Amino acid sequence: MLDTAPTSAPRAHRAPGAPGAPGATSGSVAAPAAVARGVVKVYGRGATAVRALDGADLTIPAGRLTAVMGPSGSGKSTLMHALAGLDRVDAGSVTLGGTELTRLSEKERTLLRRDRLGFVFQAFNLVPSLTAAENITLPLRLAGRTADPAWLAELVSTLGLDDRLTHRPGELSGGQQQRVAVARALVTRPEIVFADEPTGNLDSRHGQRLLAFLQRAVRDLGQTVVMVTHDPTAASYADRVVFLADGRIVGDLPDPTVPTVLARMSGLEQPATRAES
Repeated sequence: MLDTAPTSAPRAHRAPGAPGAPGATSGSVAAPAAVARGVVKVYGRGATAVRALDGADLTIPAGRLTAVMGPSGSGKSTLMHALAGLDRVDAGSVTLGGTELTRLSEKERTLLRRDRLGFVFQAFNLVPSLTAAENITLPLRLAGRTADPAWLAELVSTLGLDDRLTHRPGELSGGQQQRVAVARALVTRPEIVFADEPTGNLDSRHGQRLLAFLQRAVRDLGQTVVMVTHDPTAASYADRVVFLADGRIVGDLPDPTVPTVLARMSGLEQPATRAES
């Protein structure tokens, strides 16, 4: 159960040779989960135009937890939206599991997000009129699919939601609502889960439990997670942290710890004229 997980433990690593782990010996190199090349995104026009992404290059490895950090306005959320097909880019390419997103229509991108991606947002975004169980399985129902009973039971049990499935969001604590949102993101077994400040509305205890579960989803369940965060503690749960400044990748930190993340962040100057990321 998630509630028994340590609340102060740092990130853990997959055992060598485990799927997606460094040093895996499967005999082949896994294809990246997503790739961005020369991505440009501009908001506005003329003198008021803001270049949120300015030739960003990033490869997201499969089966890893990647954290994205940067000063306010650095472009981190814009980059996540580009990788997830939530926003079109003005130049460059974004590839998800071999699919070039820039070539898809709006409808095709919507279907791709529904069928192949999972999302965890700071604001939970649960449907108030649905129970926790109905919120969790909503993506499957929208796709005309049914839940895998064993996988659903594992998610519910691991997240400690067994006795909350009949409750509506208004009857749940913030931590419980976020765990429902995580279960909803994972229930379809997506290629990538995108998490935008997933602990932003949680206290430290529930935040650490949520991060421990995301870490376990990667280490034990083979999930790929991309997490945008401003929190060095949250970033320390990742396998790798990439840093943005002025719309470009400016750093890459494997095996992060809180001190090493803080040291990298302190070296990034906060832009004064950029829009919020």
